[in-house]
Amino acid sequence: MIAEDQTMVRQALVALLELEPDIEVVAQAATGDEALAMAAKHQPDVAVLDIEMPGPTGIEVASELNRSGFAGKVVIVTTFDRPGYLRAAMTAGASGFLLKDAPAADLAAAIRRVAVGERVVDPSLAAAALAQGDSPLTERETEVLTASASHDAIADIAARLHLSPGTVRNHLSGAIQKLGARNRAEAVQIAQQKGWL
Repeated sequence: MIAEDQTMVRQALVALLELEPDIEVVAQAATGDEALAMAAKHQPDVAVLDIEMPGPTGIEVASELNRSGFAGKVVIVTTFDRPGYLRAAMTAGASGFLLKDAPAADLAAAIRRVAVGERVVDPSLAAAALAQGDSPLTERETEVLTASASHDAIADIAARLHLSPGTVRNHLSGAIQKLGARNRAEAVQIAQQKGWL
């Protein structure tokens, strides 16, 4: 199964993979919700998921498939070479993680390898993820920083997360300090670039 929101890219991937004698694309999806529905309906051996899709992201889809007992394997593909995304994908249960600028033959090879139980990760991204380390943010700081990405007022974020405005300010202050940012917008940007949000 291929889940990619850009129609031209998705169709190109399908066309390339169908040239392979041992690979058949049984389903396509343009959103995270469609990916979950198609995976449940078709039970593919391998689900190739883009990270950035409308609705649930590829990582969220991988996590949900993992929780629901999906028997197939997951390969995440992305244009973003953010080490934090690699960590998040592996934590979500993905067996493979490739950058979209890799040769098409690499995707076919990755599908074959994960189908037989191997893990496949872009080597340069794996090295960067190891060098970068884990996110310094707590779970709550991550939640508050993610909510603040919408640039809502503190009171609105607090109401949405069922916290007091003071608690939201404290978590934002902690995140800003840990990330060496000047303000919450910069903290969001840093955390997103590292793939921690």
